[in-house]
Amino acid sequence: MEQFTVLDYAFIAGYLILTLAIGLMFSSRASENVGEFFLSGRKLPWWLAGTGMVATTFAADTPLAVAGFVAKNGIAGNWVWWTFVSGGMLTVFFFARLWRRANIMTDLEFIELRYSGKAAAFLRGFKALYFGLFINAVIIGWVNLAMFKIIRIMMPELNPELTIVALVVLTTLYSGLSGLWGVSVTDAVQFLIAMAGCIILAVLAMQHPSVAAAGGLKGALPAWMFDFFPAISSSADSPSIGQGAFALPFASFAAMAFVQWWASWYPGAEPGGGGYIAQRMMSAKDEKHSLLATLWFTIAHYAIRPWPWIIVGLASLVMFPDLPAAEKEDGFVHVMRAILPPGLKGLLVAAFLAAYMSTLATHLNWGTSYLINDFYKRFIRQEADAKHYVRVSKAVTVLTAIFALYITFFVLETITGAWEFIIQCGAGTGFVLIMRWFWWRLNAWSEITSMVAPFAAYSWLHFMTGITFPVSIFIIVLFTISATLLVTFLTPPTEEKTLQSFYRTTRVGGVFWKKISDTMPDVESDKGFARLFADWFLGIVLVYSALFGTGKLIFGEPLPAALYFLAAAVSGWLIYIDMNRRGWNNLQ
Repeated sequence: MEQFTVLDYAFIAGYLILTLAIGLMFSSRASENVGEFFLSGRKLPWWLAGTGMVATTFAADTPLAVAGFVAKNGIAGNWVWWTFVSGGMLTVFFFARLWRRANIMTDLEFIELRYSGKAAAFLRGFKALYFGLFINAVIIGWVNLAMFKIIRIMMPELNPELTIVALVVLTTLYSGLSGLWGVSVTDAVQFLIAMAGCIILAVLAMQHPSVAAAGGLKGALPAWMFDFFPAISSSADSPSIGQGAFALPFASFAAMAFVQWWASWYPGAEPGGGGYIAQRMMSAKDEKHSLLATLWFTIAHYAIRPWPWIIVGLASLVMFPDLPAAEKEDGFVHVMRAILPPGLKGLLVAAFLAAYMSTLATHLNWGTSYLINDFYKRFIRQEADAKHYVRVSKAVTVLTAIFALYITFFVLETITGAWEFIIQCGAGTGFVLIMRWFWWRLNAWSEITSMVAPFAAYSWLHFMTGITFPVSIFIIVLFTISATLLVTFLTPPTEEKTLQSFYRTTRVGGVFWKKISDTMPDVESDKGFARLFADWFLGIVLVYSALFGTGKLIFGEPLPAALYFLAAAVSGWLIYIDMNRRGWNNLQ
């Protein structure tokens, strides 16, 4: 393998200097108060907030994971995450404006806006530590491990451990200096660099001599690998039918398509929005910008971003057919190493650095927001000046980064199975995360139960039965919702004063708030839920049509592509008409 040239290192150094310069540029603004540090003063335009969401979910491991899905099961293998489109659109039309309207610092602050009593305080504090420190450090560890793999293969002359430490230090420096303003602007720059690099790689991969000699991707690979939809098999065993199309047992497909997207908690795809997605919605200028930011994120995340990764995943099968099944994800990096000329190697490494650092910076800022706003400020020091909280925020950002490095090098050995584990141990939680907005009777004990019950059900299934993912989702969700409802009706409701305050703030509306809304005739709540469901359905059609239309265009099928794009355009136009009819252009 050719060593990196001066030009390659110049690209990488230029990117790192640009990133640090942006952080320094916004450092004084971020130091004003925690509202600027964590929410950009609630002034982000929709395109910047939405692009930040896309950039954060574009981690260093994401292209490798998608390439692995494609290499093992063809394009249809992506349905394992494409099914989350429905949940994303639910967030767009039902929750984006509500998160912005709530006027809170973090989505955990929502807990004491919605619930009352010691149980609510415990839940908020526990979640702050559990998600802000432990789960956050594990997620950062995943992306560190992915970047470790890329450095080891692409730049073997470097020490990967020391390189990861250096990158974490640099990212911690600019995110700690600049807060969400700097993180958001660097996210936008990083997303452009990462997408440009992956598109260039995909084009070169399709033109590689080994691919061209085999008659292109379609000539070299079986036709079933280009199917956009999995076959539905009656078998409960094999994920494929001989050498034919990727197939899913009906129960597995039903679990992913009809249950998983609303029932399971997963970082970046939380039912009802949450985590850093909610943070970006709450940082938007107003409700309109919050909704548009989430809409742009959902379209870009599913319909635009994955195609370069899919193409490289297919090309890796032609160029490296003998890679073991366990190393199919590495095919993406092997393609990079094999086909990129001097200069472009550095550009692609810079692209992966951009993807990696955007995710890392957001997680550091988001996790720190929990630890400061929902633990330190809530339970340790409630009265201090703005400068004090900003100083502590910067210190906690550093400590979180150090803890994540410890998790990376001394705890995590593999990320295999972690995705399935998280989805199963969050199965059923989505019911509460959605319904806590729309049903007054849920209380803090309901949400606590929805967090504990999936672990109990998963443990029983894992140790006492042979039932595995994704069929296990049905059982865990049913058990979790049943336990949640039982606890809800066995415990006292949230104090009426808290419920009235929440209703007045969010004006959420709906029949399940009638008991409270009848006591507050002066509050004009949201109406027209049927039209919201229509917009939700049209949004799903929009994303899938744009996704499949882009794929058909790439693979030289212009007529089907045109039909898909027409469906996307009609859906988008109908959504636009309804938004104007509602007067959402004037939302504040």
